[in-house]
Amino acid sequence: MRLREELPCRNGDDGKEEVIEEVQNQLCPVMNSGFSCPKRVIVVGYALTSKKIKSFLQPKLQGLARNKGILFVAIDHNMPLSDQGPFDIVLHKLTGREWRQVLEDYGQSHPEVTVLDPPDAIQHLRNRQYMLQAVADLNLSDSYGKVGVPRQLVIKRNASAIPELVNRAGMTLPLVAKPLVADGSAKSHELSLVYEQYSLHKLEPPLVLQEFVNHGGVLFKVYIVGDAIKVVRRFSLPDVSKWELSKDAGLYHFPRVSCAAASADDADLDPDVAELPPRPLLEKLAKELRWRLGLRLFNLDIIREYGTRDHFYVIDINYFPGYGKMPEYEHIFTDFLLSLRPGKYKKNPAR
Repeated sequence: MRLREELPCRNGDDGKEEVIEEVQNQLCPVMNSGFSCPKRVIVVGYALTSKKIKSFLQPKLQGLARNKGILFVAIDHNMPLSDQGPFDIVLHKLTGREWRQVLEDYGQSHPEVTVLDPPDAIQHLRNRQYMLQAVADLNLSDSYGKVGVPRQLVIKRNASAIPELVNRAGMTLPLVAKPLVADGSAKSHELSLVYEQYSLHKLEPPLVLQEFVNHGGVLFKVYIVGDAIKVVRRFSLPDVSKWELSKDAGLYHFPRVSCAAASADDADLDPDVAELPPRPLLEKLAKELRWRLGLRLFNLDIIREYGTRDHFYVIDINYFPGYGKMPEYEHIFTDFLLSLRPGKYKKNPAR
């Protein structure tokens, strides 16, 4: 069967109808023998970068999707979005004011279509000044553990003033420096670890400074796909001792700390470090953030403060992360798309 993305995407395109009919026949081979088929093809229009297409739309995902009656259709950026489809779901991860306006207009004129996710909500996560505010506003202190965010300071300009601003804020070194804009680019994932105050002026604003929290060199990536939650371990920055802090000087740059190659799921780790955060805590956190952020597709980078069992920090939130690195993502994601069928979808993430 031809994949839909190989075909031009036009309103009333006969080729598209043929592909959908072919998928329907595969789902219900006896449909033409007098039996009715209860399944309906779900058409998902996608607007993704080439890198995201390669990592996310893997053959295994597309094959499983077809078997479940889900058809992925490439959105043609050279045509008005309203002239394409019809779509049941629009899945996107593109940046730019023009694209956001296109989606907003489309959502208003096609309220029956599920847009994953709202452009304004996504934009909120692209600025680290506001990214973690939803977590900071929570009060998740109960028998399952405490969740907070590291103290942080936003520096928009004037690197020479950073040491004074850090002193005034009463922040403790070492500090982690991250770019202010989190747009998914390689640069937005770069970070620096600053050991001493005199190196602070070497940083390049705009950026966010976070107090470094020792966490055993392991972080937990919590993937959220609608109501589903999947947690994996990743190696992170190593702990910093007082002795190291007194001996090390300057700052160290890291292009990207957490990646698939740094998986810690099968590593021989201290059980106190490797133990996953309590499931009830993650479920409560995910439920609150789905509602507060207005998003269904995101992940959390969480660390456990070393020496504790129940004190956690959220250090980053990413929209539509690398789900291709998540175990069993094909089943989780296709089940999620099926849950958005007409009659099941709720306009706002349930609290």
